[in-house]
This record gives sequence, structure tokens and C-alpha cells, in this order.
Amino acid sequence: MTTPNNISDSTDARVPDEGAAGAAEADFVADEGRSFLSRLYTGTGAFDIISKRRTWYIVTLIMIAVCGLSIVVRGFTFGIDFEGGTQIALPASSQVTRDAVETVYSDTFGKEPDAVQSAGKGSSATIQLRSEHLDQDETVKITTALAERFSGSITAADVSSSDVSSTWGGEITKKMAIALVVFLVIVFVYIAVRFDREMSIAAMASLFLDMVFTAGIYSIVGWEVTPATVIGLLTILGFSIYDTVVVFDKVAENTRGFLRTTRRTYAEQANLAVNQTLMRSINTTVISVLPIIALMVIAVWMLGVGTLKDLALIQFVGVLVGTYSSIFLAAPLLVTLKEMRGDVKAHNRKVLGRRARIEAGEPETGSRRASAGRVGTERVGRRSVSPERDTAVPSGKRRSRGQSR
Repeated sequence: MTTPNNISDSTDARVPDEGAAGAAEADFVADEGRSFLSRLYTGTGAFDIISKRRTWYIVTLIMIAVCGLSIVVRGFTFGIDFEGGTQIALPASSQVTRDAVETVYSDTFGKEPDAVQSAGKGSSATIQLRSEHLDQDETVKITTALAERFSGSITAADVSSSDVSSTWGGEITKKMAIALVVFLVIVFVYIAVRFDREMSIAAMASLFLDMVFTAGIYSIVGWEVTPATVIGLLTILGFSIYDTVVVFDKVAENTRGFLRTTRRTYAEQANLAVNQTLMRSINTTVISVLPIIALMVIAVWMLGVGTLKDLALIQFVGVLVGTYSSIFLAAPLLVTLKEMRGDVKAHNRKVLGRRARIEAGEPETGSRRASAGRVGTERVGRRSVSPERDTAVPSGKRRSRGQSR
């Protein structure tokens, strides 16, 4: 995978010439002297995301707490496909409104219906009433009442009814749970085999946030949970894991063999990887969100296809939170898990100790310099360079042939 500046990943950091003083002589220095958009495009590590991971953890916990509280307190409004019942539909008009239909039902049975909503626009607009299961006599009763109440607009033949068994809804719930479990198991095993265990754990944590936050927003809004909602949830989980794998692939590439050098810590290499994939994540999110917004505006608000709003909402929220979790939760959590390992802790101490010696003005011995930079001869483009000197330029441009090194 190439970075935006077309520079080999092992040499993305900028280091001044050997004669320069200070810790920057051999260590990673982010290019912060550019504009926001320039830093975002070139991906030179100028956005310090990993070192602020405690802040992202707090933000994540707040998101989980708010959404979890809504799920526990408010719960969900399950659609007829999950709870079963009877659905009655009739053409909408200036007289046939949601409030008027709800009043007729309440006067007929002495209780409120489960839900009354409108769907469609213009001549195709309908009012849909959902209630508990009605037997044949009760269905005839409410149909007659509606026809008499709106006799100037509809007849009994215009009122349709359908029954959905709660058993069928239970089957849908069971199949949804099985599909979700199978998906999570496959993802965990794939990432563990393709990368490592810590990345699998971090990926599962990001998916957990995606599910809880998306479900919590759905609970807060109060829309009905339908089969389209379930389909949308599984879809956004796929998007989220794709974005997470892209970030992890770059992290794995940047940290390959990092224990053999003392130039950068694992956290710094991971932060560089996040910066290098940040623009790609933003582009993918924008491209994914635009058709969803079009679906919400055209299909739901302009055409009045109310059944599509469930899918549109869950995908819109899921894509946004999936991008957040990949960048601000999965990658920082991966670094936290890695830094629990003894070899990574020892490597961090070596890196920080070397920097302290350089800042104190201690000259590097030949053995120290070799251990700091030698991982074999590095290649930048088609040119071989000394491992003791990093010639990468974080500006997104290659040096010209005539430029001195």
C-alpha cells in the first residue's frame, strides 16, 4: 500500500542531516509547519492521535454510557415483523389523517394502537395503523368504523389488513443473532490470522462501539426496528471492519521489525500509520455518506417512502461511528495492548534513553548508531541510502535529482 507522498513507509519520517543537533537528528519529527489540509493530505504524522488516546477513551465511554442508558431506559420500538400483530392501511386524504385514524381506533376498542404512521406522497399516500393481533370479528369492526367515519373519502373496500405472527418475528430475531455471532467470529479469526491477537481484540472493541452507539441512537430517535434495520446494522459493521483493517494493515507495515531500531516507539509508528490512512478514511466516509443522504432526502422526505428511513438512519449513523472507531478507538487501543508486552516496554525505554543521551549532548558511539539505524540497506524509490540517515521528505514531493543530500 503506498502513502500519499509516494515515499517508502520505512522512511516516512524527516530527519535533518547528520551534523544537526538534538533529538531530531535520528528520531521522527512530524512536519507541523504546513496548513491543515496539506498535513491531512501528505500524512506526515502531524496529527497526534495516539498520544491523546486517554481523551478518546473518555469520549468513547461517554458515547457508550449515553447510548447504553437509552437502550436500558427507553428500549426499542419493535416493528410488526418482530412483535407480530395486525396492520391496517387506508388511503390518506385531508380527512384521513394519523390523528383521526388513531381516534377511531381508540373509540372502537377503548385503547391506543401500537403505532400510526403515514407513508408515501400525493395520491399514493397511506395511513398505516399497527395494533396487537385482531381476530376476524375485530378486523371487520375496525374496518366498518373507519369506513363510516371517513365515508366521504373511502369505503370499506379501501381498508386493507394483514396479520403477522409473533412466531415469525421470533425467527427473524434468532436468525439475526446467529448472523451477527458468525460475522464476529469470522472477523476475529481472520484478523488474528492475518495480523495478531491484539489487533483482533481492538477490532472487536471498535465493532462493539459501532453496535452500541448505532443501536442507542435508534433508541433515542424512537423509530421502529424493522428487518431493514437489521440489514443496515450488518452492513455498517462490514464497512467499519474494512476501515479498521486498512488502518491495521498500515500499522503492521510501519511496525515491521521496529524492535531492531531505536528511532521510534511503537506508538509513534502507529500514529504515523493512522495519519497515512486518515485521508483515505475520510474519502471513503464521504463517498459512502453521500448516497445515504440522497436516500434520506429523496426517498424519505421528497417521495415519502417511510419504509426506507430505517435503513437510511442506521447506515448514516453507522458509517460515521465506524470511521470514528477505526481511527480513534481501534488504533489507540491496539497501542495500549501492545505496550503491555515486555518487549515493547523495553523497546520504549531504549528509544527514550537514546533520545535523552542525544539531548544531553552525548555523542553516539558507532555501535549505538548502528543499532539505531541499521535494519539493512533501506531503499527510497529506486535509490539505496545509508540506514544512518533518513532522506524522506514529508512534503508529498520527491527531491529533484539536482537537490543536494
